[in-house]
Amino acid sequence: MNGVDTNVIVRLLTGDEPAQSEKARAILRKPDMFLPDTVMMESEWVLRHAYGFEPAAIHEAFIRLCGLPNIILPNPHRMLTALQWYAAGMDFADALHLAASQACGTFYSFDRKLVRKAAGRGQCAVKEP
Repeated sequence: MNGVDTNVIVRLLTGDEPAQSEKARAILRKPDMFLPDTVMMESEWVLRHAYGFEPAAIHEAFIRLCGLPNIILPNPHRMLTALQWYAAGMDFADALHLAASQACGTFYSFDRKLVRKAAGRGQCAVKEP
């Protein structure tokens, strides 16, 4: 198994550096490619902030990427849950944090937007401290 860094994912999805983009495509064709949640989270931030990608485009790209038969996610259910909540309007990092916390009774945050957008999502209540 091999893993990839954020810059490989960004090169793949943006195509902004042709030589690196081709190398990224070649790497991501290899069998058993591990894609850490942290790389997905950082990639979303870079694509949104540095490249101006819209959340819908990021969501679509991530769904395709995660659906590749050679991609191994640490917890596929957690990632797909986070992507579902992201598509519904949550911040991706918040969605991933909440998806990872579903075994908890409560997830505390001072972020009122998160508390509001998380209402009714999953089994873990999101509340302000």
